[in-house]
Amino acid sequence: MLETVQSNGIDRESSDKRKTRESTNTEFLELVGSRIKKIRKEKKITRKLLSEQSGVSERYLALLESGKGNVSIALLRQVAQSLDVEPEILVSNSAPINGESRLLLGLLAGLTSNDRLRFKDQLLRELRNSPANRSYRIALIGLRGAGKTTVGERLSIILNIPFVEIDREIEKLVDAPLSEIFITYGQEGYRNLEKTCLENVLSNGDNCIISTGGSIVQEQSAYDLLLSTCYTVWLKASPKEHMDRVVAQGDLRPIAGNSKAMEQLKEILIKRQSSYEKADVTVATDGKDPHIIASQILADRTLRKLIQHTN
Repeated sequence: MLETVQSNGIDRESSDKRKTRESTNTEFLELVGSRIKKIRKEKKITRKLLSEQSGVSERYLALLESGKGNVSIALLRQVAQSLDVEPEILVSNSAPINGESRLLLGLLAGLTSNDRLRFKDQLLRELRNSPANRSYRIALIGLRGAGKTTVGERLSIILNIPFVEIDREIEKLVDAPLSEIFITYGQEGYRNLEKTCLENVLSNGDNCIISTGGSIVQEQSAYDLLLSTCYTVWLKASPKEHMDRVVAQGDLRPIAGNSKAMEQLKEILIKRQSSYEKADVTVATDGKDPHIIASQILADRTLRKLIQHTN
C-alpha cells in the first residue's frame, strides 16, 4: 500500500514537471515567433520576401510566427541572417544588432578610451534632445521614501499609461522577494537584474511611468540607458523626509539598532547628488501632496513637447 502511494506521488510529480516543461517550451516558442514577427514588421519585410531570402517556406514562417513552429538551430540562423540580426537576438532580451550596429561597434573598438567617453557623452546628449527616441517614458529616480510609487501611480492615472516599478519586475523575473534576491545574488547580482528588467521595459517601446531603485545611478551603464531613453525626474526630499516616510510605511530597519542611520542617509544623498542632478528636472517633494508634485512634473515645457510629439 505504501509503495502504491509513493508510486502515485512520483507519477504525479513527473506529470507536473512534464506539464511545466511543456508550458515553458510553448511560451519560449511563442516568444521566438513574436520576436521574428516584430523585427520583420519593423524592417517592413513581407513574409513572402523573408521566405525567399531565408529559404524557409512561407507556410512554415507563418507557423513559426504564431509560436507553433519548433524551429531548428540551422533554420533559425537562416531567418536571423535574412532579418540582419544575430541568431541569439531571437531568443534573448538583447536589442537587435544589425549591420550598422556592427559597423559602429567596429569603429568604437578602434578609439581610445577617452575618445569613447567623449563619443558616448555626445551621443547621449543627442538622444536626450530627440523626442522620437524618448517618447514620453517618464522615469522617476531618487532614494527610497522620495514618493516614486505614489507620484508614479498618480501620473499613470493622469496620462493613462502603465506604471512600472523595476523592483517589482525583478521580483517577477526571479520569482522571489527583494530581500531574498539580495541575499542570494548580492548587490552586483541585483544590479544586473535591474538592468535586464529595465531593458525589457524599454524594448516594448511603449509610453509608461517607470519607478527605479534608488541605487540605479551607481550602475553607470543602466543609468546612461535611462537618461538617453526616458524623461527623468529626480524626486528630491530632505534626509528627514526620506526617513519619516520609510518609517511611516512600517519599515523600521533603517533605524533599528543604528544610532547613525541619519548620518549615513545624509552621506548617501551627498554621494549621489551629482548623479541625481543629471535628471531632466528636479522636483522637491518635502511637505507636498502627490497631486501637486505630479502637476509640477507635467508642467515642465520639455515634457509637454515630448507628449505633444507622441500624440
